[in-house]
Amino acid sequence: MAKNLVIVESPAKVKTIKKFLGSNYDVEASNGHVRDFPKSQFGIDVDNDYEPKYITIRGKGELLAALRKAAKKADRIYLATDPDREGEAISWHLSQSLKEDPGKMHRITFNEITKTAVKDSLKHARDINMDLVDAQQTRRMLDRMVGYSISPLLWEKVKRGLSAGRVQSVALRIICDREDEINAFIPEEYWTLDGEFMAPGEKKPLTARFYGKEGSRMQISGKEEMDSLLASLKDVTYEVSEVKTGERIKNAPLPFTTSTLQQEASKALNFSTQKTMRIAQQLYEGIDIKGNGTVGVISYLRTDSTRISDEADTAARAYIAARYGDTYVAAGEKKEAAGQKIQDAHEAIRPTDITRTPAALKDSLTRDQFRLYQLIWKRFTASRMAPARYETTQVRISAGEYLFTVSASRIVFDGFMSVYTEEDDKEKDNVLRQRLEKGMKLENISLLPEQHFTQPPAHYTEASLVRTMEELGIGRPSTYAPTITTLISRRYVSREQKNLYVTELGEVVNHIMTENFPSIVDVNFTATMEGLLDCVEAGTVSWKTVVRNFYPDLKHDVDEAEKMLEKVSIQEEETDVVCDNCGRHMVIKYGPHGRFLACPGFPDCKNTKPYFEKIGIACPLCGGDVILRKTKKGRKYFGCSNNPECSFMSWQKPSSARCPVCGSYMVEKGQKLVCSGENCGYVEKKPEKED
Repeated sequence: MAKNLVIVESPAKVKTIKKFLGSNYDVEASNGHVRDFPKSQFGIDVDNDYEPKYITIRGKGELLAALRKAAKKADRIYLATDPDREGEAISWHLSQSLKEDPGKMHRITFNEITKTAVKDSLKHARDINMDLVDAQQTRRMLDRMVGYSISPLLWEKVKRGLSAGRVQSVALRIICDREDEINAFIPEEYWTLDGEFMAPGEKKPLTARFYGKEGSRMQISGKEEMDSLLASLKDVTYEVSEVKTGERIKNAPLPFTTSTLQQEASKALNFSTQKTMRIAQQLYEGIDIKGNGTVGVISYLRTDSTRISDEADTAARAYIAARYGDTYVAAGEKKEAAGQKIQDAHEAIRPTDITRTPAALKDSLTRDQFRLYQLIWKRFTASRMAPARYETTQVRISAGEYLFTVSASRIVFDGFMSVYTEEDDKEKDNVLRQRLEKGMKLENISLLPEQHFTQPPAHYTEASLVRTMEELGIGRPSTYAPTITTLISRRYVSREQKNLYVTELGEVVNHIMTENFPSIVDVNFTATMEGLLDCVEAGTVSWKTVVRNFYPDLKHDVDEAEKMLEKVSIQEEETDVVCDNCGRHMVIKYGPHGRFLACPGFPDCKNTKPYFEKIGIACPLCGGDVILRKTKKGRKYFGCSNNPECSFMSWQKPSSARCPVCGSYMVEKGQKLVCSGENCGYVEKKPEKED
């Protein structure tokens, strides 16, 4: 009998696939890549037309020797790495490293680890797709060029251990830009007006929102305007001028892509992107299901396609018809609007068998696995279901020349919502309990004015950053989670209650990058590079053309930065703080968490203290010094030196000026001073500094 060797990436897949294929197949794992650029060298021969230099990854020698031994015994070798660019590249590196007859090598891919999918892939074995390999290799080379050219500069100018990255640095800039927007945001006052009305014969009042005049919505921007409006509404007649009923359709969501899964798992389950991908990988590689052995329960998790195979679509519709009835089955397939090229377009993320319900698998899954599988199962099932239908009612109430409006909706057919509702979209029925007819007079019970202030843009969360990166065309499904993880692990960004905040270190690195490497951190440039990688994959652009055009400009920028960039020196700056142990004046050092005070007598004296920078402002509460402090995760804020006795704290830099309206302290927002009082909103121009 002929002996066949199947090589997969992960050891977790070996047992599952071996069971599917039987004794005539030997299944081994490569544990990811077996070759890469050397860590100690650039790894790209610039003088030899950018030829890459690959070496066996340290620690993979024995594994590669075992794979070569198994390959020699095999008549056929099937390279079954993941079905994307990265997987194609791993297969190519394996084919180069095994040193076997190319005629023995065959590339197979499967989108799910099930017996049917694995066996079917053997019938459709092919050669390695070198366009996919070239696209991955180009991405790797561009990332290496940026990282190995700029990171040493950061080590020299700031501190060792920092890094720059082609996608990472752009993501950091996006977060920094949002932080700048928030810090510069000036709140604007506005008012809303609700009216409570009683219809004849009713016991409960109806609440309606002030709209404006016929055909034009009115914005109420201040108390004077509101007082004038209330005076105008004092003696008017309130009458129902229109009652309009209709129907609203809410369409089923598309099945998950990598990006949308990460976003929804963050919102619904409070999972980080990294945790989502780790658990999804476990579900894909295989779960030991009681009575069935190990089987993959979801399809491949790195995808930006919303396509579903005909077989999975047919099975889903049959299941829905049997479980919920024919009226719940979607009429046709909803497709995503045409946009950027779909990369790695296999299928959307879905359960491998829709009849394997979350409840059926609950005993075989951990709590987190169950919660993520349930999310994927529900979303996919809902995507094949009919839309939900609402009955809507819109009422207009005339008040002299003004209008109040109220809208209500009631679900009449739940459709897909019987299975799944997105976290952002959970809405309750808002039913009108009153019977209202056109021309009906209403009694005004009360008018309820309320003051508001516009809010700054929200801080990025992992979910919203992933969505933004996807919209801007930065990175690809496999890069979102590692990019965010790197930013947090490097302490450029801190994560607090889902929100991402730039640290002091992140601000320094972003400033260096934007000043000296504007093209690297330019969103459009990075998105264009992603487009070029897609062209390499499609075979329309040579990978060497991309690299030849990229590196010389990068090298020029690095050389210029070396000459022009002043060293960011905050080490060894002496302070007036005296060391408690030895009496020396302590100095400012820079560590992983930012600045701190250390004794210059190190290593004889190892005393350290937190560094608190005085900003020259007296505390508005107790008169002590206001100092710049940092949270445990590195986010900056302003507090009182007398803490914990004094509770003063502000995220914005306080000013010595006081608000002339309410007496609260003012905070700096760009070139403006803004009152810190919640219900004031006073703004004035910041006084110019005297020379």
